[in-house]
Amino acid sequence: MNKKANNLGLTSTHFTSPHGLDNVDHYTTAYELALITDYALNIEKIKEIVNTKTYTVYINGEPKIISNTNELLGSLNGVNGVKTGFTNKAGRCLVTSIDRNGFNILTVVLGADTKKIRTRDSIKLIEYIYSDYEQVYLNELIEKEYMDWVNINKNRVIAYKAKDNNIEIALEKGIIEKYPVKKEEIKDIKVEIENINFGFETPVYKGAKIALLRVYLKDDNILDLKIYIKKDIERKDFKDYFKECLTFLFVRNIM
Repeated sequence: MNKKANNLGLTSTHFTSPHGLDNVDHYTTAYELALITDYALNIEKIKEIVNTKTYTVYINGEPKIISNTNELLGSLNGVNGVKTGFTNKAGRCLVTSIDRNGFNILTVVLGADTKKIRTRDSIKLIEYIYSDYEQVYLNELIEKEYMDWVNINKNRVIAYKAKDNNIEIALEKGIIEKYPVKKEEIKDIKVEIENINFGFETPVYKGAKIALLRVYLKDDNILDLKIYIKKDIERKDFKDYFKECLTFLFVRNIM
């Protein structure tokens, strides 16, 4: 478990047991619980289990219905998991996953004195996010800015002494397609292209950076994507120069 936590980049989580009972060396944070949950929900079987309200098991041939202890599952719009918890020191805890029209969020409430408070605070968090935030499709903003830039600058990219100056460029694919933003801050999203390099000495290899497309929310940089050369560019050799000379002389004689 600690190895997996380390692999996930968690720096404030440590396990001493699989059951989670109180121990001074057994700890985590609300944020890192959310990261663990985000990872776990990519596993289909876990996703299915935490979204199951009741399940029938058989004990000595007799059916017994067991119920999910997540009080929000089946009672609050969009809730599809995840996990309740309680120890004397941790208090009442609840990690909730919600999906409303493709807007997926996770909330984490720790240390509540009662189940009622845990439920109330979780609902407050959930409704606050959905009322105050909106998903922005960054790809649309990025694609427009990139294509405008390409139309103006694609012929300015030069590879000196290149065999072929038909240079193909591309934009790195982003891992963030949708980004949650406070509704009143959507107007503050801007896309800029910086650190531009138009000239290259051959040979130039695939992936060489031409510029950096940067997405900002106010002054916070939320995404960087590289604009790069799409394929290798070879340097001219003696044969290429010889052919150019012959072509030049041939054209000159015709004229």
